[in-house]
Amino acid sequence: MLAYGASANQVDEIARMGKTTVLESLMRFCSTIEALYTNEYLRKPTPRDMRKLLRNGKMRDIPGIIRSIDCMHWTWKNCPSAWQEAYDDRKRAKNIILEAVASFDTWIWHAFSGVPRVQNDLNVIAQSPVFDELLQGKSPRCTY
Repeated sequence: MLAYGASANQVDEIARMGKTTVLESLMRFCSTIEALYTNEYLRKPTPRDMRKLLRNGKMRDIPGIIRSIDCMHWTWKNCPSAWQEAYDDRKRAKNIILEAVASFDTWIWHAFSGVPRVQNDLNVIAQSPVFDELLQGKSPRCTY
């Protein structure tokens, strides 16, 4: 399901597994991945991480920068037919907008996605929690 963007019914026909078994397996897989990687990878930067990021930015002649933020349009090749209209962009291609925040070592600190017709780069960033702590004065002063 994850690799091909297939629905539970499609996997049911291919793998000869019941729809409920397929969905339960997917939920167990996702829960396991979250349990395994949350402490190390799916977290906010610690003060130690922040010092390292700021040091790396200074070494690259970009003082004060901790991470880079970008929005990209990711083509969804196997978009389920029931969702095709919702995921159309202006050129009728099926895609999802992905916002990512990454450091110089390509460590992804944040990811957020949205539907193209409803979202554009600006309102994806406006909805994302990336700048919340910065605006509330809870994070170190930095630039993106």
